[in-house]
Amino acid sequence: MSETAKVCENVFGAPLAELVGVSADAVQFSPLAPGAQALEDVAPGSLGSLAMLAPAGAIERRYALALALRALAPDAQLTVLAPKDKGGARLAKELSEFGCAFTEEARRHHRICRAHGPAEPSAIAAAIEAGAPRFVEAVGLWSQPGVFSWNRVDPGSALLLAHLPRFAGRGADFGCGLGALGKAALAAPQVATLAFVDADRRAVAMAARNVVDPRAQFLWADARRTDLAGLDFIVSNPPFHEAGVEDRQLGQSFIQSAARALRKGGALWLVANRHLPYEAVLQAAFGRTETVASEGGYKIFRAQA
Repeated sequence: MSETAKVCENVFGAPLAELVGVSADAVQFSPLAPGAQALEDVAPGSLGSLAMLAPAGAIERRYALALALRALAPDAQLTVLAPKDKGGARLAKELSEFGCAFTEEARRHHRICRAHGPAEPSAIAAAIEAGAPRFVEAVGLWSQPGVFSWNRVDPGSALLLAHLPRFAGRGADFGCGLGALGKAALAAPQVATLAFVDADRRAVAMAARNVVDPRAQFLWADARRTDLAGLDFIVSNPPFHEAGVEDRQLGQSFIQSAARALRKGGALWLVANRHLPYEAVLQAAFGRTETVASEGGYKIFRAQA
């Protein structure tokens, strides 16, 4: 088998199978795959190979590349790829800046690079520092590049925060991000517990730093497939993009999951971009729904189970 045809035993994300060979039982390292391993925890020089679908964000991508290069053995191969318009066009330049030897090819609108160490230690350290968690003064929260709205106040969440009632009982924040919505809900002493749920490991870790409250629980899980039940309330600003592509089914699945998790009479408070067609699925999943607010390109729904 040629070098380019080697099957990788470790993977980051979900690269197209026709572009890179990945073992069926490969170890996953993406922070967006609940239960995956963390590249941050891998001993330097210990991995024999890695295939990576590189993140689109520049800081996040360089951080992931640096972690991968640090984790790989000196003679190991990193196969990294990305769509040309989502970071792929910059991969060669970034690998050059890390001091790696690499080859590059273009297929299926992707740029594919195969790189070998050693990388420049100072470049690795700088990229890891740039992509690491930090306290962001602008939002008053701990955050990390790559997390949704990591360095600014998301306007949809801000609108929902302005309309949240004082909750009571057991609740959850579906797609919690940095934890701002759940933190606001916990301001009511009548709240008994609140589960912060997100499919992004980094978001859950940041929420745990931002919310120091014995009533808070932090779950690295896909909100569409949780086993939570009997909740009194749920707050949510659900995603509607996956891998950089709009997917309206994401938010609709969040709504359906919330309906399953709420007790009879429990309420979902949800914010969405105004163009997203959630009214029909809300009506089908809940007995009562109302639009609480509609401004600035966003709308807030309250739905009662």
